[in-house]
Amino acid sequence: MGRFDLAIFDCDGVILDSREANKTYYNGILDEFGHRPMNEEELCFVHMHTAEESIKYLFKDYAADLKEAMIYSQQVDYTHFLNHLIMEPGVGDTIESIRPPMLTAISTNRSTTMPMVIDIFGLDKWFDIIVCALDVKYPKPNPEGIFKILDILGVEKDRTIYIGDSVVDETVAHRVGIPLIAYKNSNLKALFHVEHFLQIKEILFN
Repeated sequence: MGRFDLAIFDCDGVILDSREANKTYYNGILDEFGHRPMNEEELCFVHMHTAEESIKYLFKDYAADLKEAMIYSQQVDYTHFLNHLIMEPGVGDTIESIRPPMLTAISTNRSTTMPMVIDIFGLDKWFDIIVCALDVKYPKPNPEGIFKILDILGVEKDRTIYIGDSVVDETVAHRVGIPLIAYKNSNLKALFHVEHFLQIKEILFN
């Protein structure tokens, strides 16, 4: 099988193309409080961070609205945004081809919406463990979630590889000391750079 026993995947931007869903969700919250929609920099931030971190970031200049915005964001029905979520091509074929014997996991900064996403896309059939922001005290880029996965699955970090698409993923992989496969982001420092899931399959089998 090669030198890896475990592949840990980020969710948004890797397993799922959720950029449009995030854009619609957070712009809706901003609009509710009468503020302008996100610019590209802000969209990139919310794509990588937890909902709480994202709301704090988006409302940093609207301190008077922050508390209410946080409450409102938790009340928004995320089912309205599920039709904007798209699974990346080749996910199922790739995951099914590497396991077993390889173990697979997800480490994501999604929080309250993750159970719904797991259910809609049936992610639990492809991954041995899924750790989201609700399962840890400190989200990525803190390495707590990655170490939790390694501990539960009983895999050494030198037998593990991480697949991510953002600077947050690059940072957490570096902090844990595991190699990174950069997905659709040539700007990341990574052992491999790929543009399609089928390339991940080739890497893990070599």
